[in-house]
Amino acid sequence: MSPPLKSRLDPDVLLRAYASGIFPMADRADSPDVFWVEPRRRGVLPLDGFHLSRSLAKVLKSDRFVLTADRAFDTVLAGCAEPVPGRTETWINPMIADAYRALHRMGCAHSVEAWSEDGTLAGGLYGVRLGGAFFGESMFTRVRDGSKAALAALVARLRVGGFTLLDTQFLTDHLASFGGHELTARAYRAQLSGALGVSADFFAIDGFAGERAPADPSRPAETVSGPVSGKRIVQLLTQIS
Repeated sequence: MSPPLKSRLDPDVLLRAYASGIFPMADRADSPDVFWVEPRRRGVLPLDGFHLSRSLAKVLKSDRFVLTADRAFDTVLAGCAEPVPGRTETWINPMIADAYRALHRMGCAHSVEAWSEDGTLAGGLYGVRLGGAFFGESMFTRVRDGSKAALAALVARLRVGGFTLLDTQFLTDHLASFGGHELTARAYRAQLSGALGVSADFFAIDGFAGERAPADPSRPAETVSGPVSGKRIVQLLTQIS
């Protein structure tokens, strides 16, 4: 049995932390609390410099995946916490999971899903938005290229919605292959400050995707996102990258 949590991670405190450039992590899934992180060098993925490889463009154009947003936030969150080869522990403990579910209900946290043709979840990601900043938290894949397709869909969505900052927290070789790079803490705070004052729309892309389909009936209709085709994602990224 996991030890009892010391306290609840208040969503408003969490949003203020993001606005200040810090975010929470836990040592492992059964950790009873969290610690706050402010990297000396911050990973970012420039929205106007996203590298769409030929192979990923081919995957997207084939429509192997149906790409949606906010259709399965809890499932994506759970997927990001699953053990994977080379990583048996997760930093997503119950305190963190509960806080991000609360942010999702507030409309401040979102997921992007990639579904296989048979309706199973192939991969996805989730993160937090404030103004024109999106803070990518985690992503996972169960089918080859699932998370890559979700990331491409996120970038297109953010570009169309007028976002100016995609924060990846840390830089990995995987993210670097998409054009990600590092900023000093000072340079990051300058970009964050500008992005927080931007009015952006996470669902603007749905105006390009046709009629929205129903999803979670507990969420307001205006936040229900219809699927966006892979072909449309490639077209948008090609036009704006």
